[in-house]
Amino acid sequence: MNVSFFIARRYFLSRRKKNFIHVISWLSAAGVAFGTAALIVVLSVFNGLEILIGSFYTSFDPELKVEARLGKSFPVSDSLLTALRNTEGVAVVTEVIEDYVYVRYNGADMVVTAKGVSENFLDQHRLDGQLAEGRLVLREDSVNYAIVGRGVQYTLSMAIEETFYPLQLYYIRKGAGFSFDPTQQYTTAMVMPGGVFSIEKNYDENYILLPLAVVRDLMDYGNQRTALEIKSTPSTKSEDVKARIQQILGDGFTVKSNFEQHKDLYRLLKMEKLFMFLALGLLITIVSVNIFFSLMMLVIDKTKDISVLASLGATPRLVSSVFVTEGMVIAGIGAGCGLVLGGVLCWLQETVGLVSMGMENAVVPNYPVKMLGTDFLAVLGLIAVITITMSWYPAQRAARAASPQHL
Repeated sequence: MNVSFFIARRYFLSRRKKNFIHVISWLSAAGVAFGTAALIVVLSVFNGLEILIGSFYTSFDPELKVEARLGKSFPVSDSLLTALRNTEGVAVVTEVIEDYVYVRYNGADMVVTAKGVSENFLDQHRLDGQLAEGRLVLREDSVNYAIVGRGVQYTLSMAIEETFYPLQLYYIRKGAGFSFDPTQQYTTAMVMPGGVFSIEKNYDENYILLPLAVVRDLMDYGNQRTALEIKSTPSTKSEDVKARIQQILGDGFTVKSNFEQHKDLYRLLKMEKLFMFLALGLLITIVSVNIFFSLMMLVIDKTKDISVLASLGATPRLVSSVFVTEGMVIAGIGAGCGLVLGGVLCWLQETVGLVSMGMENAVVPNYPVKMLGTDFLAVLGLIAVITITMSWYPAQRAARAASPQHL
């Protein structure tokens, strides 16, 4: 057994002399334990929120999205679509036209974002688990249908099962000048409500999905598209497919992964997680000041022991390592208990749900958590750095006491 660890363990666990130093040592370990547990829980909650938010966007937004680097839209030819569909790793290529339209339904009206998609959009199965009412259908028996967000349905008081009232779409005609006839200022289309999706507030209150042909004719886009949405095969890495598509399209297009489509949001979550890590790390640092005082008092209390060790041939470096190890023992016990406590709390939150979201219509009933091994390692690394820092001065003082000049 290591000599430094043997002596440090005896100092910490000695039953022969329970004094104030032992009380402070145990309080220091307890403080580190609670700080560690809090840090693990908070980091796990941020991980869970990141996964939850990511699931919202992967439900509505594509795995890969092709857009023009300059301009709002770009021409799409059959040869381009064929080249993309024949690319290794590509499963589905969906054409998209997206723009604002004015809609009316049974006397109610609002402005929404109309997203026209080709029929294979449903083959990507992104909305399969998000259907709140009706059916996922865009065209059936020569009838065009709309899939609307839950918020749009509420605003328009839309009854999906009612087949008497169609959804009326209005779009400002391109190049329309002044005219006394209002009908010359815009184009119109009618579709029937088909289904309602519920994903996230921003989508639910603003989007409706429509057949591509309806939006193309309404907005007079011809062969122009605002985006192409691509789903890769399950056995293929998305980044590999992205690289192949970018090579085919050239520099005039951007190919964005789902993460890149929302990188600002993910970056914000990462920053919030980092700041919380630093804030709770500062709390652990403050708690660890007790380790400093505990070691300082221990050095004073063990002056005779230090002299004996030095007389037996112990070097100042060995004596110094004893007190650094003592600090590591205190912090290690606290960190170990804290990691276990934090892990148990996160496990209970996942399985039982200790803390709910507190909202009746919340997407998930309880706060989501996700434990990551990297978080545990980061917390252990932080505690090790703090402990070594707090132990350095007491250890140096003990080393000076063991030097020949002080004997």
